[in-house]
Amino acid sequence: MPLGGVIIEAGNATEYETGGWRAFRPLINWEKTETIKACTGCLICWLYCPDAAMVVQDGMFAGVDLDHCKGCGICAAVCPVQCITMLEEADAP
Repeated sequence: MPLGGVIIEAGNATEYETGGWRAFRPLINWEKTETIKACTGCLICWLYCPDAAMVVQDGMFAGVDLDHCKGCGICAAVCPVQCITMLEEADAP
């Protein structure tokens, strides 16, 4: 990261790992329980993620790129089944 965190060139998000900035990280629930729903793969989180940190492989949601996720929580807010929980970085597995 350049001094002062200033990135001048456009279209270079993949060149800089900004995940170290976050205080919270998304935790995806992949398995359904009695009280929690599982990810349905709807990709709404991918659509809304401002950092393109939601990973899609073969048209399916595959996880979160934690090197680029800044922990904003938009993914958790827009998830229709509420399977994304934001955990404090210190408490995350």
